Amino acid sequence: MKLKPLADRVLLKQDKAETKTASGIIIPETAQEKTQTATVEAVGPGTDKEKITVKPGDRVMYEKYAGIQVKADGEEYLIVKNSEIIAVVE
Repeated sequence: MKLKPLADRVLLKQDKAETKTASGIIIPETAQEKTQTATVEAVGPGTDKEKITVKPGDRVMYEKYAGIQVKADGEEYLIVKNSEIIAVVE
């Protein structure tokens, strides 16, 4: 199944959370904090009021409670509004 965002929406694939601290302590999955960085997988066409400012392949940071989680082909994705993306990571 292929997901294509509509309007000013962006499809993100979240980065994996750290499983180990710098000192080597393993963090259980239940205690891991979700990252707020992701890779852009697909973008919508934008609207007259909201132009899309990222492209597929960009690594971005987004607001903590942004978007809607979806699952497709066993993978988890996040669909956010373009305005919820706060930075491009270079």
